[in-house]
Amino acid sequence: MLTHPFENLDPAQSVKVLPRHLAGPGPADPRAVWAFPFEEGWPFAQTEAGTAAAFSPCLRLQTTFDPQPDKPGRGTWTLNAHRAPFTPPAWRITFDATTPAEILHDVHSELLDLYLEDTSGDQDKLFQDTTPPYEVYTPLLTHGWSHHVRTDGTQTFLTPEQLGGVRHRYAMPSSSDPAWRAWGGYPSKPHWSAHFSTGTPTTLVAAFTASLISTQPLQRTVQDVPTQTRRALYIATLAGTQPLGTTTVAPPPPAPSSGHTR
Repeated sequence: MLTHPFENLDPAQSVKVLPRHLAGPGPADPRAVWAFPFEEGWPFAQTEAGTAAAFSPCLRLQTTFDPQPDKPGRGTWTLNAHRAPFTPPAWRITFDATTPAEILHDVHSELLDLYLEDTSGDQDKLFQDTTPPYEVYTPLLTHGWSHHVRTDGTQTFLTPEQLGGVRHRYAMPSSSDPAWRAWGGYPSKPHWSAHFSTGTPTTLVAAFTASLISTQPLQRTVQDVPTQTRRALYIATLAGTQPLGTTTVAPPPPAPSSGHTR
């Protein structure tokens, strides 16, 4: 009789798991997530309660972390971009604090690359990005995600096991709605969600989806992996000593039968 791949593991056992969108948040370390060159004039501050903020030297980029462990999502990571210091943000990205930290890191690394390209040349990719939207979602389709288009101006891409998605608002009836939205877990009660406002560089959204579907597994302890969707995870490797020797590494879950539209 087959058992669940997590059933016979100690809660403190370290594992490497896939897919990434169901792995759990991992360590919420602002310095590691942001990966900015703080020694080169990027201001950083953090309170004893864990609230943190960082700025680019020009003050046009502002990132904050507001932990709220007792609320759904456990707080918020927010990224604001301003055309000039102290003006309203031109675009904004928000992530629940339960978003996998490695995905957050990859988005902020791409942000730093865009910033450095702008400061070293005459481009303005932070506010005039020409990356086409298909660079965001084509990799999803090649990894077996389904594609649904609606007449309300949105298209939705769902993971093969239906426990994660990316929604793109390709028609713009209201600039107050996010241009892109993503989530992991059941749509009615996701583990995490992310919102990319109108004007967000498509390059950053593409970095997000590339990290989302990466086959590089994420290391977690068993107790940190969300219980509701463990059936859809598989263990890529066991790290350290396996306390109970009856569990084997599980293969990837089988893809669902076809029937989704592309």
